[in-house]
Amino acid sequence: MSKNIRRKILIVDDEPSVLNSLKRTLRKEYDVILSQDGFSAIQVLNEQEIAVIIADQRMPKMNGVTLLQKAMEIQPDTARILITGYSDIQAVINAINEGNVYYYIHKPWEPEDVHLIIRQAIDRYNLIQTNRSLVAEIEETNRRLSDENLLLTKDAEKRYSFDQIIGESPIMNDVFILMRKVIPTDTTVLILGETGTGKELVARAIHTNGSRKTGMFVPQNCAALPDTLLESALFGHKKGAFTDAVSDKKGLFQMADGGTIFLDEITDTSKAFQQRLLRVLQEGEIHPLGSDKAVKVDVRIISASQKDLGEEVKQGRFRADLFYRLNVFPVTLPTLRERHSDIPILIEHFLRVYSQRLGKEINGISQEVLSSLMVYQFPGNVRELENIIERAVVLAKDGSTLTEDQISLHSDQPLDFNLIFPGEEDKKLKSMVEALEKKAILQALQRWKGNISKAAKSLGLSRPGLYQKIDRYEIKM
Repeated sequence: MSKNIRRKILIVDDEPSVLNSLKRTLRKEYDVILSQDGFSAIQVLNEQEIAVIIADQRMPKMNGVTLLQKAMEIQPDTARILITGYSDIQAVINAINEGNVYYYIHKPWEPEDVHLIIRQAIDRYNLIQTNRSLVAEIEETNRRLSDENLLLTKDAEKRYSFDQIIGESPIMNDVFILMRKVIPTDTTVLILGETGTGKELVARAIHTNGSRKTGMFVPQNCAALPDTLLESALFGHKKGAFTDAVSDKKGLFQMADGGTIFLDEITDTSKAFQQRLLRVLQEGEIHPLGSDKAVKVDVRIISASQKDLGEEVKQGRFRADLFYRLNVFPVTLPTLRERHSDIPILIEHFLRVYSQRLGKEINGISQEVLSSLMVYQFPGNVRELENIIERAVVLAKDGSTLTEDQISLHSDQPLDFNLIFPGEEDKKLKSMVEALEKKAILQALQRWKGNISKAAKSLGLSRPGLYQKIDRYEIKM
């Protein structure tokens, strides 16, 4: 609905050449409004709906951070972008801490990169507007429900709505595109990703935003139970089916009838169990243990695994026919190592969550903490980052800023900036950033075996943009 609207972008800079350059870059797709100072920009915000505001940090009278703070008060949904130079890193940290920056553009920029950032910002704004309409519809429906159902529904929406999945990097945007396509359907979904990438969160979001949201979402970790207990838990059993079966019991599939069942770690099951699950997918019915009668169930199945199911099939550990049934719509979640640009907004989110939960007021993070987290590899992914921030908030004093002595990074080797930035004796910020950027490009090219398109996509760059950086750093292909 909102995607068809030509959105307005407000660009604020005291240099006419910068304003005109950005306008030429964006005017074909968006309505561009120009302003040369913060005060005239505030007037525009008071009079017109603005989807994205781009502000230069260094402006007379009112700098970019101050303007974005005021913009957040006037139009909180507007995506806020700060134009910075390498010398303005403290302004970026302040903006992240105060929750008023969506992204930042480094000078000098490339038009392709600006287009990508703005497109993501517009998608985010459109999603917020669409979600507002959906929430309004849900609230109208909920008024007709009982008080108990109303409370349960609101709690589920608060915890698992689509916009609670935090990520604005290009690779996460690809995940959101897939989710938006599959949510309105009843298609079987397979979610792949390392531990801690948020597989259950994505599964819940697909359920609570789809047509089955009034039904139950029933999760089961298949690795947590041995085969017999897993079959009993999922399919139910009749009295006397086994020693401890003292009465009939419904399984999770029956409880999820009309809703969704989430089978996590699906690869940690036996071939016998896989055969029974295949029958459920083929016939739409289950057989409780000890019963010769089939029970029809209408259940959407979402499964997940941290293993490569295709490889498991090749190794003979997983049934090929079940794999093809489950792999109708695969969604692969990236590791946090592949989406480092999301770390600042994830930090902001977890700071807000745990500050509220623990009744503390935390005034952001120090530059040293942000630097450490930006170069850490996160073997435990987003879940590890969340645990790090929760622990730090527990340790921090009310009204303080998180510092390095409150951050615990679990790694076989501690971070060594002499290894990360070799040859940078003075540790100048620009040199450190350039060294890290070169290292990231080399790793991406190695990972994708020199495939420029795939490497550029993983880094959030265009092909021409990546070629320019390869030339700048004299990287040999």
